[in-house]
Amino acid sequence: MPERSKFPFFHLPGTLSLLFLLISRIAIAEPAPASVFMQVSTGSGQGYTIKVQGSRDGDAMLVDVGSMSRALRLRNVFDGEQMQIEEGIGAPGSSCILTRGSSFSLVTPAGAVAQKRVLQLSAPPTLLHGYLFMPAAQACRMFSLWLDRDISFDAASGKISAKFSASRSGGSYRNIGVLLPDTVPEQGASLQPEQPRSALLQRSASGPTVIEDVQVETLANGCVVRLMASGGPAVTSYLRPDENGNAYLTIEKATGNMARLTKRFPDGVVKSVTPVQLPGGGLQLTVSLNTDAIMLKSSSFQYDPKSNGYLLYVMSDVDVEALHRTEKERQIQQQLSRDVSKWKLDAVVIDAGHGGKDPGAIGTKGTREKDVALNVAIDLGMFVKQRWPNVKVIYTRRDDRFIPLNERGRIANRFGGKLFVSIHCNSTPAVTRVHGAEVYILGPHKTQAALDVAMFENSVISREENYRENYKGFTDEHLIMSSMAQSAFATQSTELAQDVVRKLDRYRNENRLGVRQAGFMVLWTPSMPSILVETGYLSNPDEEKILRDREQQTKIAFGIFQGLQQFRSSYETRLTASGHVD
Repeated sequence: MPERSKFPFFHLPGTLSLLFLLISRIAIAEPAPASVFMQVSTGSGQGYTIKVQGSRDGDAMLVDVGSMSRALRLRNVFDGEQMQIEEGIGAPGSSCILTRGSSFSLVTPAGAVAQKRVLQLSAPPTLLHGYLFMPAAQACRMFSLWLDRDISFDAASGKISAKFSASRSGGSYRNIGVLLPDTVPEQGASLQPEQPRSALLQRSASGPTVIEDVQVETLANGCVVRLMASGGPAVTSYLRPDENGNAYLTIEKATGNMARLTKRFPDGVVKSVTPVQLPGGGLQLTVSLNTDAIMLKSSSFQYDPKSNGYLLYVMSDVDVEALHRTEKERQIQQQLSRDVSKWKLDAVVIDAGHGGKDPGAIGTKGTREKDVALNVAIDLGMFVKQRWPNVKVIYTRRDDRFIPLNERGRIANRFGGKLFVSIHCNSTPAVTRVHGAEVYILGPHKTQAALDVAMFENSVISREENYRENYKGFTDEHLIMSSMAQSAFATQSTELAQDVVRKLDRYRNENRLGVRQAGFMVLWTPSMPSILVETGYLSNPDEEKILRDREQQTKIAFGIFQGLQQFRSSYETRLTASGHVD
């Protein structure tokens, strides 16, 4: 039977069941894939720990700059050559631009007053597997200089520490690398920028105040509303949010384009910004906050002389882990949508459950689940090779050996599988007349029976070395994440399961028990349509006779193949009709 877990799980449709493993894609090239844990402190004893994708090159630890920026709650865009990261901390806002192979990063302020900065890198960013990487210590130094926060890498522990609760101790980094007007660094040159004169750092603004634009930036713990202005500073007043979540910003003797300043936001902390030109000369903006989605903690409004703008800070009590989950879900869905669009059945992964020191269920006559599963798996692979010569067959095991649950899904991903079929036999604690085939997809257990089956199949992890450490992240929350990530393949997995269970009923002349969902660990990792087939009940003496018969095992395998064949035919017909087949 499938290996079950005692954890409640959540659902992530069809493939990508990596629940939180964020799809265990194994890179084949060197350097070797690795990861770095980052501990982020946000003040008042609050913070979070998050994994940053990395790669080990000999003794050097490299980090994915995009992954690190997301871990710091910064937005980034990468086009394969250049990455732009946008600041989400304090004021003034800015962006940092990195270029593949360049020894400099360019920091650009959000306002028109503050100067650009150039930060010299000891090693230029490099491209690995389509992502931009830097040495971990160098990446921390760059983010620290740019954001003026204490961010460091401890090589001994392999961890990154980031303190965002306040500006770094000691002198500010904000002036490092400030360029004089029209100064452009030459590529490859050793840049030693002079410290600019204070007059260059603080340009005075004069003239009538005009509010040019409104920008809203969402942070992990609230948002920043930026009023971009020209002209001299004005007298302001601020009324904090009322019971309806409306805050009022008043700027005396200011004007602005009402249409341009009117904003509506479908989601996030801010619902809308509505400007009104006051009769006596002045501008008032009503900022409507989404109090249904956030719990307002504090807010403040101030003029920022560096950008010559006005900033509204809104702080909220936030579930950082929930935000983290949401971001992971977004990344997973993006990756899976790309995977689904290019899906073509050219490789099938066949997983014979249990094996080696794990016999699985044992029938009343001593029939071992691991033996039945292996025979059916080998026969199924034979039918695929005979009928589909252009489709590669990948076995997780071809003999009596023990394969950890999480490794089975990794094998599927590593070799580019497009369908994952895990084969098992069912059983009940006592001899019973319950019989028939069942096919499972990943999802929360909806019945006690489904939970019992999953718990039995997942219990095999206790036979693995260091299983507590290897599976400590597999929780209910992770099941929900995996099920969610698998949502891109949910329809395909369900259709595949239905096609297979119908064919098993036809060839077994037994009462099929249908398609069910449960939190099988073996279905968490494969990034493709995935099913788990319970071929029958070894706890039923009559059904055990069928399951141990070699001829019947071949018939079961052929029934599963016919289900795969029906699924492939229907799916590729739809692709052809929609024009998505090459």
